[in-house]
Amino acid sequence: MNLVTADEMRRMDRTTIESFGIPGQVLMENAGRGATVFFLDTLYRHHPGPVGIVAGPGNNGGDGFVMARYLHQRGIAVTVFLLADRGRIKGDALSNLIRVDKLGISVKEIPDVAALESHKTAMAHISLWVDAILGTGLSADVRGHLAAVIEFVNSRKQPVFAVDIASGLDTDTGAVHGVCIRAAATATFGFAKVGHLVYPGRELTGNLKIIDIGIPPMVADETGCSHHLITPATLMPAARSRRPTAHKGTSGHLLVLAGAPGKTGAAAMSAMAALRAGAGLVTLGIPASLNPVLETLAIEAMTVKLPETSHGGLDASAAAPIQALMAGKQCLAIGPGLGTDPSTGQLVSHLVATSELPMVVDADGLNLMADNLSVLDQLKAPLVITPHPGEMARLCGCSVADIQKDRITAARSFAQTHRVCVVLKGASTVVARPDGHVFVNPTGNSGMAAGGMGDVLTGLIAGLITQGVAPDLAARAGVYLHGAAADHLAQTIGPKGYLATDVMAAIPKIMGEMTAGGHPGIPAMDALGYHPRICPASPKARNETDSGV
Repeated sequence: MNLVTADEMRRMDRTTIESFGIPGQVLMENAGRGATVFFLDTLYRHHPGPVGIVAGPGNNGGDGFVMARYLHQRGIAVTVFLLADRGRIKGDALSNLIRVDKLGISVKEIPDVAALESHKTAMAHISLWVDAILGTGLSADVRGHLAAVIEFVNSRKQPVFAVDIASGLDTDTGAVHGVCIRAAATATFGFAKVGHLVYPGRELTGNLKIIDIGIPPMVADETGCSHHLITPATLMPAARSRRPTAHKGTSGHLLVLAGAPGKTGAAAMSAMAALRAGAGLVTLGIPASLNPVLETLAIEAMTVKLPETSHGGLDASAAAPIQALMAGKQCLAIGPGLGTDPSTGQLVSHLVATSELPMVVDADGLNLMADNLSVLDQLKAPLVITPHPGEMARLCGCSVADIQKDRITAARSFAQTHRVCVVLKGASTVVARPDGHVFVNPTGNSGMAAGGMGDVLTGLIAGLITQGVAPDLAARAGVYLHGAAADHLAQTIGPKGYLATDVMAAIPKIMGEMTAGGHPGIPAMDALGYHPRICPASPKARNETDSGV
């Protein structure tokens, strides 16, 4: 499913109006009517009462004026708080404001902070709020009386319904521009926006509904969107069923290089997760002294003792035996619990530069690679890297705050520069391909904030590649299944306290649901929850919207 930027949405609106002859007023009418249906079905159903619409001077305010009409026609008490002088309202928004006036709907002008103070008594009687202040075009911090209104609405702690996007939220990054409405639900138009799905925007969006406003599908295709939401439908090639005659020799063989003293669990989990993902065979290449431990921890995997440093990590001299081990394998995973010995770093650089097998590099493998990124210029095979924000910051030579400020740009830039697939882990994990396309993962929850989760993800992605799944598809499927397994546990066990090994054990169930064509691991969301359920527009929804309110 496509996610769009503010510029892409503007271009689609303009093309729809200019090339297809669909007037802007029709688009605004469809938007306001569809938003009203969603508002009534969600917030108003649970919290009936007087509705206050805070409307800005642009088209977002115009959408709010349309909502005011439909709510008034239902007999609902509605007041419009216009955050500008009437003289500033133009075009389609003005046409709808005139219609609001003709219906006798109360419109109170709040063009400045002083006017806000004078209207706070009236605003205190509002039970629900509709945010139609700023829309998708925001690019600077919200200031003045608009910021004061947002702070006042948030302070009321009453349900807020956002029109298109919560005011104050960056459409392209999910960042907050100064202050931002905290919405319980959002009706967005045409397509979900990138900022709806990336934190903190995801938390501020609430329950998300996509309203079909009449933009022809070919307009979106011609726009060439480069941001996407990972959905089960797009992952089906990675969830294919096995042939009845399959055996371990036909299901792929993975080589995992991992482990150092004190970090044997990481090595074991990455190997076992690959097996849970369906890999037929896994060989675990480890420092020789760790073999007795890992033979016990990873009983279904094979182990190979390799030369080690004086500190117990893999030694650079292990390159030759590893090259021999790579024969007959389909994928190479490097990094979980590997340690950061300089000799191990030499080994990692050599393997990344020379391997002809698809690779997944994580954890200490990334930390070791950060000092020698030139090896990425020598790649002979596809590479998937799976950094958390701290590792990504080391790779990019910047701070964690810089990465978190715009996760999508950070992941995309690195992927394009170094021609690798980047899995930037965290809430709403981002997968960036070398061609500039970026995918946002909707699954997962805060219960995953526990040790070992990344090691399981490494094994899961590598296990899928081992079975013949294309590396970039394996990355997307891996993060989706990983998060979906955790969502399943959050529902069945509890929101926290489950372990990485629990997630690993749940993977076969979630993969089975995907193979059967279901929507694995997506929890049912409360209508007033703060984590969005993505509800694409459907033919049924369009018919319900077109029938009126």
